[in-house]
Amino acid sequence: MRKVFCLLALALLFFTSSLFAQNYKSSVGLRLSSHAAAVNHGFSAKYFFWPSTAVEGILSFGNSVALGVLVEKHNPISEGDLSWYYGGGVFGGFGDSRFGAHGVVGLDYKWPSIPLNLSLDWKPELTFSKEFGFEPAAVGLTARFVIN
Repeated sequence: MRKVFCLLALALLFFTSSLFAQNYKSSVGLRLSSHAAAVNHGFSAKYFFWPSTAVEGILSFGNSVALGVLVEKHNPISEGDLSWYYGGGVFGGFGDSRFGAHGVVGLDYKWPSIPLNLSLDWKPELTFSKEFGFEPAAVGLTARFVIN
């Protein structure tokens, strides 16, 4: 019972909104990343299901076609438009049949006067199939058009 309570408390902390909500709901754009990662250059879409929790999907066309999904917790740095975020998720590669898990830590900025969002992040990957591997140097820059 105590473990269930602790898990519920942890989930509540993760999914409750912070004092400052993110100032956009959804965005789509392009991601440039280090080429060694399975999920690298490609299209990115981010959607906030809660004011401080987003889901990001990345469709990559780097070495092979890959799809990654991340759940991200955003935390404001100030009352402005800059936040830092962390999270994790899974990915799968279609050309080389790879799958694994990846984490993310980054900065997110939304320009107040134009519909532009920039993210700079570190996204290490752990591959479970094909060859077991770890890619610690995956860094990416994403520019997105803010929809709402």
